[in-house]
Amino acid sequence: MQQDNDKKGIRISRKSFIISTVFIFAMMVATYILTIVFSGGIPIWKWVLSPILVLTAKGSATLIAVILFLLLIGGVFNVLTEQGIIAHMLQKLVRRFGAVRYRLMAVLILFFMMMGAFVGSFEEVIPLVPIVVSLAVGLGWDVYTGMGMSLLAVGCGFASGVSNPFTVGVAQTLAGLPMFSGMGYRFFNFVCIYILLLVFVNLHARKIAKDYVEAADDMYIEDAKMDKGVVIFAVIMVLGIASVVAAAFIPALSDYTMIILAAAFLAAGVLSALVSGMPAGKLLRSFGAGVAAIAPSIIMILMASSIRYVMDESGVLNILLGYSMDAAAGMPKWAVILFIYLICLAVNFFVPSGSAEAILLIPLIVPLAAAFGIGAQLCIVAFAFGDGFSNVFYPTNPCLLIALGLTDTSYQSWVKYSLPFQLLNLVLTAGLLVLGLYTGWA
Repeated sequence: MQQDNDKKGIRISRKSFIISTVFIFAMMVATYILTIVFSGGIPIWKWVLSPILVLTAKGSATLIAVILFLLLIGGVFNVLTEQGIIAHMLQKLVRRFGAVRYRLMAVLILFFMMMGAFVGSFEEVIPLVPIVVSLAVGLGWDVYTGMGMSLLAVGCGFASGVSNPFTVGVAQTLAGLPMFSGMGYRFFNFVCIYILLLVFVNLHARKIAKDYVEAADDMYIEDAKMDKGVVIFAVIMVLGIASVVAAAFIPALSDYTMIILAAAFLAAGVLSALVSGMPAGKLLRSFGAGVAAIAPSIIMILMASSIRYVMDESGVLNILLGYSMDAAAGMPKWAVILFIYLICLAVNFFVPSGSAEAILLIPLIVPLAAAFGIGAQLCIVAFAFGDGFSNVFYPTNPCLLIALGLTDTSYQSWVKYSLPFQLLNLVLTAGLLVLGLYTGWA
């Protein structure tokens, strides 16, 4: 996210866009070759047009909703930036929490992890990511610290799945288990993962930390209109987040969380800008410029989503899953549960949707685990781990691409920052699965 004192708003750098697009295209080519090797491939015209055809495929409504959500975020965030509301809000936060910034870090990581673990939010928190990134920079850290506190945290929470309705809830229903049973073990996992993430982000932040307090005091200017705009933005966003949390307990709302938060973000942005003195005409122009600035990332999202489309059309995913099931024969118990974890990690590259992955995998991996005397609860934990952490690492996940686009972070630099954590976390979660196996806790 490029943002300066002239309030230029947001834009995706050309270099980041080109590099990310080339990388995703290479993944598309590799996928097509995979289909030729294992299933005879699909017509070449389907592969060429797959980024468009994916919009007509089963489940495309979610993809379209994510794209519209992205455009709305780009428009509103540009309005907030050009009007100076974001800068004013961040200056107030820096002045208020600068002296206890590492405590604030711990609280923010906990908040985002809880949103993922207890509510199952992922797409819904994307509008908050650029705000937390800007806050991190204002506190003397960097973009990656902000991404770690927000995007990485929500992915970790989503994977720990304490009461995540979209992964654990769906998976337990498919496996014939009471929904959200076995929560104690998953909560223990949540605490372990939280500690690892907090230490990782904290160490990085201390390594690159800069002074900030004097600069924040010098830059801050009292402005009653801006204060009122910030209050309106904060109140509406809190209400929106509260509605998303309530949806975890009100089934009728569960399908509308993205719409609810999108409406809240739009209302918060428009009303706060108008109250702070932004003319309606300028607001519309700024919104349009924000949409145009973020629109190129749609190309990357469609290309990444086309990988799943090609896999579905060729049927190669089911073939590979069949080979994987055969490969598990003769393994010891601990190797089987780790192998199931590996399968889920691999499948999530092609099927980013947690619910869709559960429908695909649970009927296969739960009976496989049972054949080796491994309980369904532990199998579902392995599934949640395999689905969640990679959401903030694989370039085939649209929400990761959106977050990277909003913060002007290249995929390559994100991998360089987050890969050490992913490796450490892989060791930790593998250990937790083996611990659950031999203690019988899960």
